[in-house]
Amino acid sequence: MEHLPIYIKIVFILTALLSLWLLYKATNQSKAIIITVLAWLGLQTALSLTGFYTVSRGVPPRFALLLVPPLMLLFIGLITPAGRKLLDGFDIKWLTLIHIVRVPIEITLYWLFLHKTIPGIMTFEGHNFDILAGLTAPLVYYLGYVKNALHKNVILAWNIICLLLLINIVVTAVLSAPFHFQKLAFNQPNIALFYFPFTWLPAVVVPAALMAHLVSIRQLLIQKS
Repeated sequence: MEHLPIYIKIVFILTALLSLWLLYKATNQSKAIIITVLAWLGLQTALSLTGFYTVSRGVPPRFALLLVPPLMLLFIGLITPAGRKLLDGFDIKWLTLIHIVRVPIEITLYWLFLHKTIPGIMTFEGHNFDILAGLTAPLVYYLGYVKNALHKNVILAWNIICLLLLINIVVTAVLSAPFHFQKLAFNQPNIALFYFPFTWLPAVVVPAALMAHLVSIRQLLIQKS
């Protein structure tokens, strides 16, 4: 990955930090949550820099350590009373704005494709339309929560559609990686996400976006009932 232009890494790092700041705002500036996330990010940074994730042929793949723990924590939050109480207190307006980071993320993925570290199907030239979530997020925020011009059902539908877009790219990325169950992109597998700083994408940015959608959907459904 040393051959990558430095601007790609800089843009990605700044985007990830923006995601963390938006998450901090969405959690009502919870110091406990942001310290936990930063500690997790620090651990994954240390592991990435040792080359830990470049070993992709194990069962289960080491890559699972990036994505599974935050997903399990989110799942626990959604099924426990204390967790739901915490998540229900998050600011839905900031949860909506979190998704703006999906625009520079998609641009970064395109640059990585041009430098042959991810396949084309992971970009907006392929099967990835996730950039639409990032482009529409400011509109949903402004029309829905500043002008109050969008019905709650419209915002709910937007969250569901964008959640499906997120799931699509996550599944594509996993199936394009050189794991024993790889199904896609054999000519150019997804290897960029095994290296720092791009391990931050599955470790923090994707879980934050997933959490934002699930919590927003839950809050909107509660408002309807």
